[in-house]
Amino acid sequence: MARLKKSNGTVSCRLYRTILTIREKNRAIYLLAYTSLKMVNANQYGLSDITINHLSNKLAVSYIENKNLLINNNMQTIKLNNGIKMPLVGLGVFQILDLNECEQTVLNAINAGYRLIDTASLYQNESAVGNAIKKSGVPREELFITTKLWVQDAGYEKTKIAFQKSLDELQLEYLDLYLLHQSMGDYYGSWRAMEELYKEGQIRAIGISNFFPDRVVDLIAHNEIVPVVNQIEINPFYQRSIEHELLKKHGIVTQSWASFAEGKNEIFSNEVLSGIGRKYNKTVAQVTLRWLVQQGIGVIPKSVREERMIENFNIWDFQLTQRDIDAIATLDTGKSVFFDHRDAETADWLTKLTF
Repeated sequence: MARLKKSNGTVSCRLYRTILTIREKNRAIYLLAYTSLKMVNANQYGLSDITINHLSNKLAVSYIENKNLLINNNMQTIKLNNGIKMPLVGLGVFQILDLNECEQTVLNAINAGYRLIDTASLYQNESAVGNAIKKSGVPREELFITTKLWVQDAGYEKTKIAFQKSLDELQLEYLDLYLLHQSMGDYYGSWRAMEELYKEGQIRAIGISNFFPDRVVDLIAHNEIVPVVNQIEINPFYQRSIEHELLKKHGIVTQSWASFAEGKNEIFSNEVLSGIGRKYNKTVAQVTLRWLVQQGIGVIPKSVREERMIENFNIWDFQLTQRDIDAIATLDTGKSVFFDHRDAETADWLTKLTF
């Protein structure tokens, strides 16, 4: 360590150019190595940021031949009730409004090994997602693309039109997963249209989002196809364990949005989560995501920062104990950190939200 510390300031211009070249060509491996070194607090061993950078690139070189193996190891999937497999970890693009930024973010994610991308017509960035998919060069069958139908397009005929518009924006021939975004409007008419699109092979799976238990049970009782996924708010402060068990009973996978509660309740400095993280040399974000996927709950964390994408993806090398899980359970408040979907004012706002 002392020798490394002494050489901190002697990185030559030639070596620096080499570092930059490796970084650009092997971005995913570089970032994984860099993030790992930072997480174990390498600075405390006398390593400066430039030395960490240098070591990260050395690791990148040694791992580059195994890049595909690394990505495949991070591709944990869950089988849906119609037999297809969905990655447990994906990238969400909610609130990435700048289309250029969204396109680059998705492209970076795909290059880092992500294969599930989650968007929605409401987000108004489907075209950017489509551009990134096209530029990535990754075979279409290796990707899992989700989008959602908004309330303004509820109803049988309007759903058919909205679906085709989303497909055109994404520049795809089929969707992997199409979700009803809210249980509002004529969503029964929408579901019938989605069932037809599924049977025609234009969608590989259909599901729901923000459906409460009574709406889930009612939809199942009066329709032919059971949803494969219900995407709902789940985080350490709103755990919804009873709802998750109900969905499992009906063969529906729970997928979490706002897994980090969008930073509310000071989640990233929460002592319970931080304490667990210290045991495994993991961040609060990684502990939270591991807690979710360990329950069989899918996650779609959003980040525009490459190092955060890698961090969110690197959750498969540790497992929470029952004591850890019990500690996290104490954080549950039993209510949303945002709003109550069943509140009249919230329903009025969502119904009037158009684009």
